Amino acid sequence: MTPTQRMIKRTMDIVAAFCGLGLLWPVILITWVLAARDTGASGFFVQERVGRGGRMIKVIKLRTMRPQQGSTVTTKNDSRITPLGAKFRRWKLDELPQLWNVLKGDMSLVGPRPDVPGFLDKLEGDDRAILELAPGITGPASLKYRDEEEELAKVDDPETYNREVIWPDKVRINRQYFANWSLLGDLRYIFLTIFPRRDRS
Repeated sequence: MTPTQRMIKRTMDIVAAFCGLGLLWPVILITWVLAARDTGASGFFVQERVGRGGRMIKVIKLRTMRPQQGSTVTTKNDSRITPLGAKFRRWKLDELPQLWNVLKGDMSLVGPRPDVPGFLDKLEGDDRAILELAPGITGPASLKYRDEEEELAKVDDPETYNREVIWPDKVRINRQYFANWSLLGDLRYIFLTIFPRRDRS
């Protein structure tokens, strides 16, 4: 990406995140209260993820799981997910607080998802180009694997399947996104996130 493209992308992020927080703060407040009551813990879940350049960032989400230790890979049938949390995850409401991460500059509206250590930070060679991007709330890989938790629930070993099948495909998709970035492309990904096509194969 050129410096001009980065400036355009960042400007869009700031404007959209500011407007989004201004419009959606009542929704975030209500869902935060509901999440706290539902999980018996803080309504916000803050976790360190790998950000641009490999530096660690603190990503904010609505809490949808009971505070128990478990796998870093989450499936649809994960017992830690509360019934209300499942609804938040289905409608992506748990991602709304990340608009604050976007406003701060830790994240972008569109980009690779911020992963836990052990994935993005371990990329080698040309794949490390992905680290030049700020992680995003949505993106081409996120849209393709919108139902990732459901897909992982169908396999015997979700962690291995994620590491050997899903993750390499996400890297490929995100490299293509980085190489072919355009403002219209980002707008399209945002549109498809808000208005998903349910006829995907």
